[in-house]
Amino acid sequence: MKRLAIALAAALAATFALPAAAQETYSLDARHTFPTFEVTHLGMSKQRGMFTKVTGKITIDRAGKKGSADVSIDMSQIAVGDAKLADHLRGDDFFDVAKNPTATFKSSSFKFEGDKLVAVSGDLTLRGVTKPVTLTVESFNCGNHPMNKKPMCGADATTVIKRSDFGVKYGVPAISDDVKLSIPIEAFKD
Repeated sequence: MKRLAIALAAALAATFALPAAAQETYSLDARHTFPTFEVTHLGMSKQRGMFTKVTGKITIDRAGKKGSADVSIDMSQIAVGDAKLADHLRGDDFFDVAKNPTATFKSSSFKFEGDKLVAVSGDLTLRGVTKPVTLTVESFNCGNHPMNKKPMCGADATTVIKRSDFGVKYGVPAISDDVKLSIPIEAFKD
């Protein structure tokens, strides 16, 4: 009888136990994660560029609806279609890469609507200045890569920042103070 009571107690405990946290860690896929920026130039057109070397980890608990991100962007790896312009952007007028070789985004605040990740809030450090930023997340998807079958997640994230908030004031207003950041993200499960 004692064994039956113990077995019944164990079965009830297992039935009513809270589910274990399903935290998963992903490493950014450097071949498919390229933050881009967009500014208005002379009120005439939108000019774009991108950073081609990004590393980072994303931890997500979809069941618990929480996560964290730690991303680093190599600011020297900028592509804008013109070598002189890229050099100017690396210089003191803009990113001052000699003194600030990386930009970082660190977050521990993920917002979900149902099962979908819709926003990530954290601190963006650019040119040595740290400010809070919220990224709007679109097209959040997880599944197995169709070719290598490894688990992965992907999303598109966007926000608008004022570059002057980060000490990048050169050319305002001829070059817009508002900068649209668009970040396609793909990451493989560790």
